[in-house]
Amino acid sequence: MAAIAHDGREKGAGLLDLEQARALVLNAVRPLAGEEVALEDSLGRVLAESASAETQVPAFDSSAMDGFAVRSEDLARAGEQAPVALEIVGESRAGTPAAEQLGAGQAIAISTGAVIPEGADGVVRVEDTSKSAPTRVEVFVPVAPEQNVRRAGEDLRAGELVLERGALIGPAELGVLASLGRVAVRCTRRPRVSVLVSGDELLAAGEEARPGAVRDTNSLTIAALTARAGGEVVRVASVGDDPEATTAAIGAALQDVDVAVICGGVSVGEHDHVRSSLSELGALEELWGIALKPGRPTWFGTLGQTLIFGLPGNPVSAMVTFALLVRPALRALLGLGEDPPRLSAVMDSAYEKPPGRAHAVRCSVSAGEDGWHVRPTGAQGSHVLSSMLGADALAIIGADVEVVQAGERVEIEPLRMWVEGLA
Repeated sequence: MAAIAHDGREKGAGLLDLEQARALVLNAVRPLAGEEVALEDSLGRVLAESASAETQVPAFDSSAMDGFAVRSEDLARAGEQAPVALEIVGESRAGTPAAEQLGAGQAIAISTGAVIPEGADGVVRVEDTSKSAPTRVEVFVPVAPEQNVRRAGEDLRAGELVLERGALIGPAELGVLASLGRVAVRCTRRPRVSVLVSGDELLAAGEEARPGAVRDTNSLTIAALTARAGGEVVRVASVGDDPEATTAAIGAALQDVDVAVICGGVSVGEHDHVRSSLSELGALEELWGIALKPGRPTWFGTLGQTLIFGLPGNPVSAMVTFALLVRPALRALLGLGEDPPRLSAVMDSAYEKPPGRAHAVRCSVSAGEDGWHVRPTGAQGSHVLSSMLGADALAIIGADVEVVQAGERVEIEPLRMWVEGLA
């Protein structure tokens, strides 16, 4: 009897479309547990619990200007031609509040961010004053109650929810967490990822060239994309086209990781041993084959809680399928939730293709008066790695579409978003 995949298809009986494949992958993901992380090390991490303000921020009324803390009632009649003279009785500096209480006819010199002294209800700017003596200041403008005053709790109220679980910590989030007095935060553990590249033809960096061999790029690009997507690369290895060696290498790649990414060896050739090795190791095949170009011979399965991706060996195919399948899985493991929706863009040049498979077209993106515009980066062969240079997005052309005319709109999946980081 033929084996049946979880989606109900007879294994090998057909190709899944891209959206089915992505849904199947995400259905297998469970967010990882949290861990304590020092605040200074949490940039780019994902909150595993919500953060609330335990106290109000700021904690006290403070001045928004350099000038003088005053009583507004003393300056009701102040003007350019009728300045009001006040006695300077002290100073409130940032970090050093004034000891004096303000009385009628008095002023206290104050710095931006300093505590508003007791008795004062406004601040006059230093530009609107003139010191006629060391302890005497003339004020040329009236001051309304609370003018130039930052009120306690104006930023955050005590008990207010500040950041929800699943928030990505960027520079602003770091600053807000610091303002709450946090020295550590609970973040989702980074997914531990191994990368294995397969093929007799691969040359390692620095290895002498030989006939028929090509330089290994996948071990670098996939590891780099993993790191940029929030994963922790714990192992990178390579293996030749030998069945026993492939099984042993995959077995090692599956040890103590959340995700294993295998590049190459997943097709139907005589020297492609990844599928059979995964079966021998007890991995559960969830999908094999996507109606997508590039990326048709993509494999996905699980072994226990470990997610396993078998990506095509061609360098562009590996990067594209990583973007469309592996990155969303890493995002889900981190607890980031659904990917942002695809964007709509105008295709600036015609694109033709045969029906049957969707195409992920590497495109540059530019802005126009009518929104985003895209243009293919050049030759779209799965071996043309240079086509990824300048690729800001993938234009997803549907399986049944044969021609996209210049000026038609297409859906695009941004790439720069994940090439440059999670945010």
